Amino acid sequence: MGRGNIFAYAVLLLWPVIAIKVYQRKSIQEATLWVLFGGFMVLPAGTTIDLPLVPPLGKHSMPVLAAIIGCWFVKSKAIHYFRAKGLLKILAISVLALPLITARLNTDIVIIGGHVLPALTLHDALSAVINKLFLITPFFIGMQFYRRNEDQRLIFKMLVVAGLYYSIPILYEIRMSPQLHTIFYGYFPHSFAQQVRDGGYRPVVFMGHGLWVAFFVASVFTAATALWKINERINQFHPRNICYFLLVILILCKSMASLMYGVFTFVMIRKISYKMQFRAATLLACLALLYPTLSIIKVFPHQQVAELASTYMGEERAQSLVYRFDNEQILLEHGRERFFFGWGGWGRNRVYDEETGKDLSVTDGRWIIVFGIYGWLGFIVEFSMMALGIFRAKYAAQLITDKKEKTLLAAHSLLVSIIMIDQLPNASLAPWLWLIIGGLLGRSEAIIAEKRTNKT
Repeated sequence: MGRGNIFAYAVLLLWPVIAIKVYQRKSIQEATLWVLFGGFMVLPAGTTIDLPLVPPLGKHSMPVLAAIIGCWFVKSKAIHYFRAKGLLKILAISVLALPLITARLNTDIVIIGGHVLPALTLHDALSAVINKLFLITPFFIGMQFYRRNEDQRLIFKMLVVAGLYYSIPILYEIRMSPQLHTIFYGYFPHSFAQQVRDGGYRPVVFMGHGLWVAFFVASVFTAATALWKINERINQFHPRNICYFLLVILILCKSMASLMYGVFTFVMIRKISYKMQFRAATLLACLALLYPTLSIIKVFPHQQVAELASTYMGEERAQSLVYRFDNEQILLEHGRERFFFGWGGWGRNRVYDEETGKDLSVTDGRWIIVFGIYGWLGFIVEFSMMALGIFRAKYAAQLITDKKEKTLLAAHSLLVSIIMIDQLPNASLAPWLWLIIGGLLGRSEAIIAEKRTNKT
């Protein structure tokens, strides 16, 4: 069991029941969005139910389980993982096979400074496979059920609606301090000191950390910008007014990285050509894919990035960035010892003091976590699944002429590209983001398939 009061466990356990009701009343597309978005927005961060073999059911896994129940048993729609062809099928098989290989190659006990790291067993392997299955399920739901233009539009509209609702508790915590999670669930999910910034507070609400709230708002702001571009109203609200309101919220979240993401996507969507938008998204995806290799061969300009951060973001943020880069280097050195398939779980991917056994590492970025646990191949497989939709969207855009469709496809690509970039400094890859990533690939493949059909 994790932390939390009775109410925290009650909300967690009731989520599949709530999901069933939602799936009974809504389309599979709308219901899935509410179940995954809603789970990230309201479920307790840190409360888990630990069952044998199955990974702990908590904020990220319970909404996925609820979505599986809704799709399979309420809507009678099977989720297909291996029907794809070509590269995606290879990636889908690999993402589930790699944990088995990693476990098989890590059957040794590691002892450092008296600290014992257990060998991996078949139980660990099966548990890791199930965990990966939970991880990629929203991706395949997105790819399978969000293939039409109206589905893509629905993603953007629902994201904006969710953000507008969430702005109320966000504004409350900006003014009153992040305390809603403690009030409702009985504990604070992270370090409170990290939420104090620039004489005020980062809102946390129920997401677990202020940085995740800020990235959520940046994603909402990107969606709102795209809707403004195509002049799509949200109820009676003009999309321009929604954008300006969300920009204020994003600034008040006090995360420079998320603010930069939001400004970047705003300028690209509003002012830059579709061709350049797809080029920018592709460039960012390639940067994310190449980052470990560039870091290993010491080509990535870490020092220059830190100096730019010091100039434009302040010395405190620059020092934080340097601290992350330093941790990445020691984790990379450790990871290179089992380069291709990684060290596996139980903290084997971390770095410890050889005399005391004290943990010396901080794993902030999603990429370094995956690299350490599942190796370079694990990283390539997971990040390639994210990048594939961007590459396919760039090709699909050449096959359509409708400007509104191109706007959504380009904005969707930019959104996925900043999701990928954010996984370098942070580990924010929640199920709702996987759904958005899969939705881009599904829409792109549908456009390509439709044009091929018309030609024949």
